[in-house]
Amino acid sequence: MATDKELTDFLKSVEKRAFKRTVYAVRDEDGALDIVQDAMIRLADRYADRPAAELPLLFQRILSNATTDWFRRQKVRGAVMQNLSDFEGSDEGEDFDLLESLVSVEGALGAESAADTVARQQVLLLIEEEVQKLPGRQREAFLLRYWEELDVAETATAMGCSEGSVKTHCSRAVHALAKSLKARGISS
Repeated sequence: MATDKELTDFLKSVEKRAFKRTVYAVRDEDGALDIVQDAMIRLADRYADRPAAELPLLFQRILSNATTDWFRRQKVRGAVMQNLSDFEGSDEGEDFDLLESLVSVEGALGAESAADTVARQQVLLLIEEEVQKLPGRQREAFLLRYWEELDVAETATAMGCSEGSVKTHCSRAVHALAKSLKARGISS
């Protein structure tokens, strides 16, 4: 059984990544915040008695289900999805963004020039735009595997599909991203 501190520490450790992943999926910051909060509450209410080691996969599954539920509610309500074109917040005190914290070529943050920083940020924005364009299941598999760093089995469990489907979705996502980024002048 996870202690209250273990549960709290786990939720703190995943909240920002879960929010960013959900924003990618639903393209609505308010909806994403609701989904993540709902998933966290469900985990705390229903699965607090589980061992701490089970929390990551349980949370990913709950988050995926909550996202699917959100889409169903939106469809029933006839709401129009909003396209989020800019993931950069306008607030200077915005929370941590994983993609913006990538280590520079020199191996340390802050070791690059202002021009390099701007160029890197522009490339990251292009990558985010291309990730947004991926079909939903490919985007979900890609983010779980390469952002959340889940293995194939964990990703399959979180997505509710087979490991073969995860591999297919990831492969297609990687190939589509490589092709679209190369067309935009970005190569590895």
